[in-house]
Amino acid sequence: MPGSPLARADLDHVLDHTRDLWDDVRGKRLFLSGGTGFVGCWLLESFAWANDHLGLNSSALVLTRDYEAFRSKAPHLANRPDIAFHRGDVRSFEFPDGEFAFIIHGAAESSTDLNNEDPLTMLDVIVQGTKRVLDLAGRAGTNKMLFISSGAVYGKQPGDLTHIPEEYRGAPDTTDPTSAYAEGKRAGELLCTLTAKRTGLQLKIARCFTFVGPHLPLDIHFAVGNFIRDGLAGGPIRVKGDGTSRRSYLYAADLAVWLWTILFRGASCVPYNVGSGHDLSIADLADRVASCFPQPMKVRVAEKSVPGARVEMYVPSVQRALKDLGLSQTIPLDQAIHKTIDWQKARERVDPSGRSQGA
Repeated sequence: MPGSPLARADLDHVLDHTRDLWDDVRGKRLFLSGGTGFVGCWLLESFAWANDHLGLNSSALVLTRDYEAFRSKAPHLANRPDIAFHRGDVRSFEFPDGEFAFIIHGAAESSTDLNNEDPLTMLDVIVQGTKRVLDLAGRAGTNKMLFISSGAVYGKQPGDLTHIPEEYRGAPDTTDPTSAYAEGKRAGELLCTLTAKRTGLQLKIARCFTFVGPHLPLDIHFAVGNFIRDGLAGGPIRVKGDGTSRRSYLYAADLAVWLWTILFRGASCVPYNVGSGHDLSIADLADRVASCFPQPMKVRVAEKSVPGARVEMYVPSVQRALKDLGLSQTIPLDQAIHKTIDWQKARERVDPSGRSQGA
């Protein structure tokens, strides 16, 4: 099923909060790996919106393994003259010709299935892919590169730490095969930093946490996506565990603002947590999603909580982004959920040819 373009209000939001940054891009080329996933679609749509409205005369080249699948998913992006596609695996793609002033490396997004079933491949994709993109940066005269990392680099959040700061020195368990994704991101950050120190490349690091918004997959391991899927199907909304785990959610339009700002204005080799500092339990999240549907919606929690048990947390401190770059969460969670539901409903009203089936 093809996706719908993002709402004009969301794209205006991104542009309004980044307008002063885009002169750096004027007349220049960008290269994106991982440009066809959740984060990549938001970056491409907001880039195209800025290109149109500010007359930047810029272009983007997107690395993809499956252009046809992306064209089916987002024809409004795939058919733009300012966005081109370069087929290849991130670990071994042929270097495109020409210079790229900016690179965003976001390939190897979180994949629970791959991480659990083939952790060696997961690790290889992240590490070798990052080395390949860094080699491109050296050949392409790149000035600034954004490495999209993950809050997973911190390992499990201690129970006495309500928000993880960038200075926290925890780490994943290296004897646990499912740490492949997290360790890959840690190695990727180190590769980027070593290269930047040697070459002078301005290397920006964004440690991403949890998000909600259009383009978010509803059928994988993202709890908020699963809850929205359940609600769109008429319910009930199902919580798989006991619902005590705590997360925080940043709307994707704010996410795009943060990533563009970090790329253009962030300090080199200084990691920034990207997410919301306002946390809630998964059970509370399910209730919040249920309340965003017009019809009554039941919430069913699979397991009973155990009194005194450790509560799993995954919540960032975002004070560095606020103090250094003036970044903050501007779209509240309830509004973010409503926006995501509305976009999904609009998407369901589009037939395979891309024609709208109603307002």
